[in-house]
Amino acid sequence: MPPTRRDFLATSAALTLGALLGRPLHALSSRSAQAAFTPIRRNVGTFTMRGGTVGWLVNARGVAVVDTQFPAEARALLAGLQERSRGRGVDVLLNTHHHGDHTGGNGVFRGVARRVVAHSMADQHMRRAPQPARQAQPAQQPPAQPASPQQQTQPPPPEPLYPDTTFTHSWSTEVGDERIVARHHGRGHTSGDAVITFERANVVHMGDLAFHRRHPVVDRAAGASMRNWARILEEVVSAHGPDTIYIFGHAGEGLPVTGTSADLLRFRDYLRAVLAFVERHVAAGRSRDEILAMRAPLAGFEAWGPFGQAGPRDPVSAAHEEVTTGA
Repeated sequence: MPPTRRDFLATSAALTLGALLGRPLHALSSRSAQAAFTPIRRNVGTFTMRGGTVGWLVNARGVAVVDTQFPAEARALLAGLQERSRGRGVDVLLNTHHHGDHTGGNGVFRGVARRVVAHSMADQHMRRAPQPARQAQPAQQPPAQPASPQQQTQPPPPEPLYPDTTFTHSWSTEVGDERIVARHHGRGHTSGDAVITFERANVVHMGDLAFHRRHPVVDRAAGASMRNWARILEEVVSAHGPDTIYIFGHAGEGLPVTGTSADLLRFRDYLRAVLAFVERHVAAGRSRDEILAMRAPLAGFEAWGPFGQAGPRDPVSAAHEEVTTGA
């Protein structure tokens, strides 16, 4: 499909932001140069630039946004939404969870979003997260070196914008002729994940409960459970029809950020396979570091590539903690 005038405006905004940040756009991410609004169906679509995939709704009587990426990207997102909606505000901003690549741009929507919604645990995680320093230098300190052109043109980070509406199990609203439902299915990627369903469009935003053919982040410190995560994916598929379109939080290089129930179930199989792989090697007496050092792709899931992100959020380390602690 050739780019529309709206896509051109969104891309132009992204290029302008790249210049303002004083670095080439490709430095933001591999997907930044293709920052775009992509319609899915019935006024719902995705926005991709840098960070977790954004979902949006713009219809004749309302605007809704799911996640905001980072501040610069959120400015491009907001500009494109206002162009599409002819300057309307945002009726509701929903966050799928607390991670900064999904909520870092919330502050850009201050005074624009009438309501900010998230699961109660996501709200708690957001408020506990460290924030960038904004305090000016004390007057008695020696003058700093003159700011570089990059520093002079880079806008300061906005103040955080936290949810004003939270829920524990589910929450819903009507935006124009669309019904939006947010549901929490228990511990998965974090302890505060929300699955956002645009019911009449039959489009579901999974946030980071869905990584498409790439190793996921597993935030054990924020309550992640890989076993329950696999169950959540089954539960979500069972609750929706065969023609539902799912929005993924992240996808492998060059892969689409939307897909089908088959993709969710394939990711379920991946999570269970990682757990089984780690269980087998723990039973053989191998340590976490020994398992990580194997580096080979998981059998049957070669498209995901080799393991090797040593750290508490990589899936092997997370699975090892889950297997050895039973929690």
